[in-house]
Amino acid sequence: MKIALYGYGKMGKAIEGVAIARGHEVVLRVDGSNAGTPPMGADVAIEFSTPEQAMANMRICMEHGVPCVVGTTGWYDRLRTVKAMVEDNGGSLLWASNFSLGVNLFFRVNRMLAGLMDKQEGYRVHIDEVHHVHKKDAPSGTAITLARDIDLKTTRYSGFELQDASRVSQDPVKERKATVLPLPVPIRAERLDEVPGKHAVSWTSMNDRIVINHEAFDRSGFALGAVIAAEWLCGRKGMFTMDDLMDAS
Repeated sequence: MKIALYGYGKMGKAIEGVAIARGHEVVLRVDGSNAGTPPMGADVAIEFSTPEQAMANMRICMEHGVPCVVGTTGWYDRLRTVKAMVEDNGGSLLWASNFSLGVNLFFRVNRMLAGLMDKQEGYRVHIDEVHHVHKKDAPSGTAITLARDIDLKTTRYSGFELQDASRVSQDPVKERKATVLPLPVPIRAERLDEVPGKHAVSWTSMNDRIVINHEAFDRSGFALGAVIAAEWLCGRKGMFTMDDLMDAS
């Protein structure tokens, strides 16, 4: 498989290493110095650039008929535009807020737990996420996905709200009496050193706390998931997510 990499920072280099180890060839590396280069000669593109550049990269891949795996976040408010772009070009695109196989299992546990907690009115939820200082968007796409899934699985929550640590409720019963449902899911975001990624979902009552969390040790898990997604996407048409890949496994 011949791969075009859009975004050749630390994540792009990690993807390159995994791709080569799995027997693939990287035929194009695009960064700020050659932005706008089309994916000529590539079987698939993997896009990990910046929110500002992602739309242009997706468009050039669709226009040249090259399937595209997109790991950049911060563009989801334009999801309808991307869907139309894929449909208009008869293209192939797989997007995810996180390509780690572990995180995608974590998403499923989060949905299951949210469904169980919906009727437990004494509990309130919040999300904590920590990433490296180079990450530009906050909250992370992964945290937004966690909040969206809580929204979908509960009647007590709708949307999300970015909060600082002091605003996360420590008194869920008092909060329940003082607010009108549904509530936004509170997300607390922190940018610290070179942390690859930590996410925790906490359900807190006056008596106890239930916490599920995922911690990435390095970028290799994200890189492996992105390459596996590229392998899966080749030969398919349409717009997909990691759920489609995992359901097909």
